[in-house]
Amino acid sequence: MDTKIVVFICIMGVASAGVVAPLPLARVDPLPQYSYGYDVQDALTGDYKGHQEHRNGDLVTGSYTVVDPDGTRRIVDYAADPLNGFNAVVRREPLVVAAPARVVAPAPVVAPAPVLPRAPILAPAPAPLLAPAPAPLLAPRLPSPYFF
Repeated sequence: MDTKIVVFICIMGVASAGVVAPLPLARVDPLPQYSYGYDVQDALTGDYKGHQEHRNGDLVTGSYTVVDPDGTRRIVDYAADPLNGFNAVVRREPLVVAAPARVVAPAPVVAPAPVLPRAPILAPAPAPLLAPAPAPLLAPRLPSPYFF
């Protein structure tokens, strides 16, 4: 009995739903165009970056910048199209400005010291020949005069 009720409810639901019209197909833009960009400069966290991109049809061009931990700015310029694919050129630029060169007065010219003739090198005198010392004489050990 329960099965008959479930089948009846399903048939009534399908009959009352009506015919659903198909959704219209989305229009495709033959020449898509857009342009966007952003720039982040957060001194508190040290986050410095930016991005710009432009599209005109199938050609997409853009660039982005990132400050690396070593203190240089990395700049990537790119272009993408169906013929050449994605191509990027990476450049690195230092962020710190070089200090101006300090002009130092030239050192005064001092006359060189005179060159003196070298003293002759003398050989040491030979050591005198000495006869070897005689070995000391040892007295023979005598037995103790007392016997126990």
